[in-house]
Amino acid sequence: MNTGQLPLAMRWPPQQRFERYVPGENGATVELLRQAAGSSVANWVFVSGAAASGKTHLLIAACAAASDVGRGAQYISLRGIRGDGAATDSSNAIRALGGSALLAIDDVDAIAGDRDAEHAMFDLYNRCKVEKSTLVFAEGLPPAQIGLGLPDLVSRLSSCAQGVLKPLTDGERRDVVRARADARGIALDDSALDWLFTHTQRDLGSLTQLLERIDRASLAAKRRVTVPFLRELVGAEKTNG
Repeated sequence: MNTGQLPLAMRWPPQQRFERYVPGENGATVELLRQAAGSSVANWVFVSGAAASGKTHLLIAACAAASDVGRGAQYISLRGIRGDGAATDSSNAIRALGGSALLAIDDVDAIAGDRDAEHAMFDLYNRCKVEKSTLVFAEGLPPAQIGLGLPDLVSRLSSCAQGVLKPLTDGERRDVVRARADARGIALDDSALDWLFTHTQRDLGSLTQLLERIDRASLAAKRRVTVPFLRELVGAEKTNG
């Protein structure tokens, strides 16, 4: 098993903290995760939401918050532990998890239909209850809709406090993009923002990645970020892609 398949031990990235997440209508879900990060007696949490809604951001933020108050934390993506797809690798990796006050498990659907991995997750859930560890989960859909074949595991995951992330409005996304651009020293006027939201993918993940490319390209070209500059950059990327 390569190191990419092991539970992720990391310094939690400063950009993936609760205070850097724009909640919109998701304040209640953020608060559930804050409580889970800070206390062994708080509810366990299962977060669902569309791609790029911030699920991974929030799980890592929970780990960082737990670490800040002296609680050991681990984050792991079940998609990441599958490696070459061998079922034994997945189940063994899950059985090896534990020993932290907070365990954040992402991409739960990656084990759907893998009988051994599902049983290993069921056992981990029960073991963490005994050890008084805290579990938080994230997936695109609620537990009953992700194709798990083990009814007892579906029941356990469904018993967690359920947080469903709603997408930000266009206005909220514009505010986030402008703030992230400002943090990089990129001046985005309204016309540039209008162009980005009309001609590129509008989810925050894609927009944040695009900002990184805009930053590098504008520095290299020593040009302001204007609509003609954005048109050239995005057009060149589509051509090269």
